[in-house]
Amino acid sequence: MPIEVVLEDGRWETLNVVVLASQGFNAVMQYFELDPQIYEVEILACDDNRIAELNFDFRGIEKSTNVLSWPSVDRSPGSEGQFPTKIMRDSDGFMGDIAMSYDTCLREGNVSERKVEHHISHLFVHAMLHLMGFDHENDKDAVLMETIEVEILGKMGIDSPYRE
Repeated sequence: MPIEVVLEDGRWETLNVVVLASQGFNAVMQYFELDPQIYEVEILACDDNRIAELNFDFRGIEKSTNVLSWPSVDRSPGSEGQFPTKIMRDSDGFMGDIAMSYDTCLREGNVSERKVEHHISHLFVHAMLHLMGFDHENDKDAVLMETIEVEILGKMGIDSPYRE
């Protein structure tokens, strides 16, 4: 199965996280013309306490966050603003892991003018792009990544999350 969701926090079921993750996964695969049947992502659907632990353990940051991602291998490009060259074509199929916090995602979704489900879909697409080697650590990379996010979300019927 391409998407494996570990529901550590049952509240995620109210938001149909498995459906949202599957839709996002398929949209990303379609955008890059990749066969979704040969790729796999594992998702931990957790709460703020758990993601804060993970954020500290892996990034040294003592607070919760909305989403974290761990690519199975480094697929980042060699230069700023460049497309990752190893996206997934030379892979064993395992893309990596994603963790999402129900509390933070719900809080952010509620304060924005967007549907919570759209916010979660955006964060999932964002995390998938991280698994594929995209990043936003500098302006060139951020523009590239955000442009791709907006295009994928648009194909999903979701408006741009970025203020125009």
